[in-house]
Amino acid sequence: MRLLPCATLLAVLLPTSLPAQETPTSCCRTLGEVRTNIDRIDDQILRLMAERSRYVAQAGRFKTSAATVRDEARIRQILTRIRAKAAVAGVNPDVAEATFRAMVEGFTAEEARQVGR
Repeated sequence: MRLLPCATLLAVLLPTSLPAQETPTSCCRTLGEVRTNIDRIDDQILRLMAERSRYVAQAGRFKTSAATVRDEARIRQILTRIRAKAAVAGVNPDVAEATFRAMVEGFTAEEARQVGR
């Protein structure tokens, strides 16, 4: 049985994952081992971002112009939800918010480009 690495954003990204306090972690013996686990997690996050990107593209079908893409109320809703989940998962809410804010901004810009075509 492979143990999960140190607590990560996956606790925030995957609602079915255990809270960070309950997630078994392995203790890395070297910096290389830590980096290997971080790279593995980054790969998982990237796969989830690709999935999110496909849903963002679908959202564009429901928007009539690039001006309708940015929804401040929805962005606030996402960030509020993420901050609350981060606190429960043991992730610094400021780090989680900054990460998601950057992701939302990037996806919003991409959606505006798609809708503007």
